[in-house]
Amino acid sequence: MKQSLELLLPSIQSVDAGLSSVGYIPSRQISTALFLAVRLQKPILVEGPAGVGKTELAKATAQHLGLPLIRMQCYDGLDESKALYEWKYGKQLLYTQILKDKMGEQLREFSSLDGALDKLNEFDDLFFSERFLEPRPLLQSLKQPGGAVLLVDEVDKADEEFEAFLLEILSDYQVTIPELGTISAIVPPIVLLTSNASRDLGDAMKRRCLHLHIGYPEAKLEERIVHTRLPQVEAQLLRQIVSFVQQLRSMDLRKLPSVSETLDWARALLLLHASHLDVDIVRDTLNVLLKFEQDMEAVGKQVLEFVEKAKAEAAL
Repeated sequence: MKQSLELLLPSIQSVDAGLSSVGYIPSRQISTALFLAVRLQKPILVEGPAGVGKTELAKATAQHLGLPLIRMQCYDGLDESKALYEWKYGKQLLYTQILKDKMGEQLREFSSLDGALDKLNEFDDLFFSERFLEPRPLLQSLKQPGGAVLLVDEVDKADEEFEAFLLEILSDYQVTIPELGTISAIVPPIVLLTSNASRDLGDAMKRRCLHLHIGYPEAKLEERIVHTRLPQVEAQLLRQIVSFVQQLRSMDLRKLPSVSETLDWARALLLLHASHLDVDIVRDTLNVLLKFEQDMEAVGKQVLEFVEKAKAEAAL
């Protein structure tokens, strides 16, 4: 399967074309990172502000390659049982009830205590076998016969102990279950870990990964992204939208608008049948772009200036 993935992604250009074909417009850096991740079988640690397309990259990769996307959302307190596996205790209990009488009959056959204990140990092994195992995202990704894309989302929200637990999987694509031993990936998954930098990740984690930072896109790339997702936006309005958002990002705001906010704003303007930006419609829809009142107040003082500049740039 590794070889077939390499055939699907024979070059950086093919990665760019493949992601673009499913609606994700990558930068050269993104395409290069994914190409190398498949060739080197290394995870990608994707960092950057919220809303710039980190999670969407994993979704687009799975869609382009025709692989299942297995997502694990990280949070404070996430532990092995939620990430790797759990035992099906209810099924084990039901099985115990079914075997209760039969166990008694079979144990009567043994005249010695050692023989009876050996027989009981056989049942113990049965209860802790794969038929009673409930795989969680990490184990699911290793057991996919054709490979998978594993998204470990917002890994910075998990604690350091869980980060250390991930190292075995990221290094060798295998996990150790005490009752079953080591389980190795049938086909190593393509692993993407995302981080919003709410805390610094350890050196051991970073050493095992390719690093990719996705920042706010430059104007031309953002225009391509919006056009791909919303082709019904007229060219003039599209350039005005992107120019206005780019100007907002030059300000000292509590939260800068990301690509996802640009797309939401474009959708809002379409719903309002806007053909161009004007001061009134921008003021009425600023809450789509900005999430804090203090940011809206700061931008409100410069709306006229920003709209006029956006119109001028779009006319060039």
